[in-house]
Amino acid sequence: MNLILQAFKSNATDINVIAALARAQRVEPVDGRVPGVQAWRCVEVDRADQTRAAVDAACLAAQVDYAFVDPALRLADFRLVAMDMDSTLITIECIDEIADMQGLKPQVAEITEAAMRGEIEFNESLTRRVALLKGLDAAALQRVYDERLQLSPGADNMLKAIQAAGLKTLLVSGGFTFFTDRMKTRLGLDYTHSNTLEVADGKLTGKVVGGIVNADEKRLTVERVCREIGADPSQAIVMGDGANDLKMMGIAGLSVAFRAKPVVRAQADVGLNFVGLDGILNLLG
Repeated sequence: MNLILQAFKSNATDINVIAALARAQRVEPVDGRVPGVQAWRCVEVDRADQTRAAVDAACLAAQVDYAFVDPALRLADFRLVAMDMDSTLITIECIDEIADMQGLKPQVAEITEAAMRGEIEFNESLTRRVALLKGLDAAALQRVYDERLQLSPGADNMLKAIQAAGLKTLLVSGGFTFFTDRMKTRLGLDYTHSNTLEVADGKLTGKVVGGIVNADEKRLTVERVCREIGADPSQAIVMGDGANDLKMMGIAGLSVAFRAKPVVRAQADVGLNFVGLDGILNLLG
C-alpha cells in the first residue's frame, strides 16, 4: 500500500515524521492535480492498526489528510460518483437555513446534528424538522438557494475532472428536490434523488410528499443507478458526512468521508478533513 498525504499548508518536517511513522520506503511529490494543495506519496508503507493509529494522530495534529491506497487504483476503475448534498457537495444544511427564515434555526439544527451523529433515527428527525417549517412562505427556499448555498471547496474541480473522465454522477440527499433539481442543472449531474416538500397556497405544509430518502433509500438508489449504467457498486465512489450516508458508503468501492462526523470517519476508506472534495483526485492514478 501507498500512503497519500495532502494539505493546503504543511512543512517537510511534518511530512517526514508521518512517513517515518508509516515506515515508508520513500516519499515523493504527487503531480499537482488540485490547485493550492500540496500532496505526497509515501511508497510501500506499513498499515498495521498500530501504525494507522499513529498516522491518524500525527495527521490530525498537522492538519494533513491521509489515505492508505492501492498503488494500482485508478479513476478509470470507477463508473459512478455518488454524493450526499448537505454539508458534502454544498457547505450548508438547507433545512437549517430554511428554518432560519422561520426563526427556528437553533431548534432545527440541534435535531439535524443529532441525526447526522446517528443519535436520532433519520425518518423521525426529518419529520420533526419539516413539521417546524409549517406556514413558512415557499419563497424562502429560493432565498436560501440564492443567498446561502455555496459549493464545498474543491467541488467544482472534482466534478469537472470526473465528468471529463466519463464517470456518471449521482446526487442523493435526505434534503429536498427544490435544491437537488437546481444543482443538477447547474452542475450537469446525471441523477438526483431527494425528498419533496409539500406546498399549498404558496406555503410549506410541514410535510414531505411520498417516501423519505433515508439511509436505506440512499443505498438502494446507488444500487439502482449502478444497475442502470451497467456497473457494480464496487465501481462507485460514494461521498458523505452523516450517519445516514453509511449504508450507501458501505457498498462502495471507495467511500469518502468529507468533513464528516466521527462515526462516519471511522468507517470510511478515506477522510477529507482539511482539503477539498477534489482531494480524491490525488488518490487515484
